[in-house]
Amino acid sequence: MKSRSLILPAALASALLLAACDKEAVKPKGESAEKSETANSGSTLNIPGLKDEKAQSSYVVGMTLGKQMAEIKGELDIDTVVRGLKDELAGGAKKVTDEQAQEIMAGFMERMQAKMMAEQMAAARKNSEEGQKFMEENAKKEGVKTTASGLQYQVLEEGKGARPTGNDAVKVKYTGTLLDGTVFDSTDKNGGEPAILPLDRVIPGWAEGLRLMPVGSKYKLWIPGNLGYGEQVPPGAPFPPNATLVFEVELVEIVKAPK
Repeated sequence: MKSRSLILPAALASALLLAACDKEAVKPKGESAEKSETANSGSTLNIPGLKDEKAQSSYVVGMTLGKQMAEIKGELDIDTVVRGLKDELAGGAKKVTDEQAQEIMAGFMERMQAKMMAEQMAAARKNSEEGQKFMEENAKKEGVKTTASGLQYQVLEEGKGARPTGNDAVKVKYTGTLLDGTVFDSTDKNGGEPAILPLDRVIPGWAEGLRLMPVGSKYKLWIPGNLGYGEQVPPGAPFPPNATLVFEVELVEIVKAPK
């Protein structure tokens, strides 16, 4: 679920940062430092309706504000937002005092938080129900085993080494997918090197699954939401609340747990 921010960052700083990043991203290959410096100092792009540098910069600041407010635009009257912006920049009398503004914003944030929580809980229920149906069918497949906790696993390759215990740390290679096959994380995405993970710092489904595996094994794990990240997923997580997650895991080595 995409995280939402209810407190807008500094608009101008964000605009300048975005503009700088965009310039770097679209700069032609082979462009000399001298040409780049000249282009960035006082040049004006040919954009219809935005004739000079001030107009173009102003428009980009407006775009940046729009991006920041995109998640909550349905809760706002844009014309009134513009009125408030103009009144604030004009520096004269405003329709609300600073004290009233704080009270109104606090109420707005409280309403938005409640709405977001309700949406998240509804999504969590839906994903839990869909995940449960999937797990019921998956349990019938050949080679799939279900533990008492509800974790499901399939042995792809059985190793001959020791099994991790307690709070051991392990070196693993893995690929994580959603039920639709979308890859959301993998060691290949993170440089290809095995990851070192202490068993007491991973989700319950991982900890249980890894303790079943001898070193050298490759298992496929199906982790229901209650053994994964549950209803409260990390901000910006590439999966929704209560998602059933699928991992192919290779246990490379048991290592000394990092301090």
